[in-house]
Amino acid sequence: MAEPVEAVVGSSEVLAALGRCYDPCCREKAISVVDMGLIESIRVEAGRVDIDMILTSGWCPFAAHLLTMMEDEVGALDGVEDVAVKVVWSTAWTPDRLSDDARKKLSLPMEQLIPLREARLAREHSNVEALER
Repeated sequence: MAEPVEAVVGSSEVLAALGRCYDPCCREKAISVVDMGLIESIRVEAGRVDIDMILTSGWCPFAAHLLTMMEDEVGALDGVEDVAVKVVWSTAWTPDRLSDDARKKLSLPMEQLIPLREARLAREHSNVEALER
């Protein structure tokens, strides 16, 4: 009888699992932590997965939720015995980290932006006039 072969997980499987993790603010647009550019590094060694991630803001109210979700998704992979997700602060998040798909989902067409800009400018103008009175 052959001995069971231990499942070996690689960074591509971990990345796919992380692709199922969403910040609550981005879930409805299906933008994962991977698409947001939050994953800084993944290290896989003998059943242990270490993930370094960055946050879009140090004030992110969902950070604990995200870490737990990521640990659960990656921990469910065959061959994963331990998962550690750590927030690192050595890299600042910028919109440049967004995937092309995320950037498209978060962009508004110019015809939708112009009325918003005009409304903001009108509000600012009326606020200035009110202060001058």
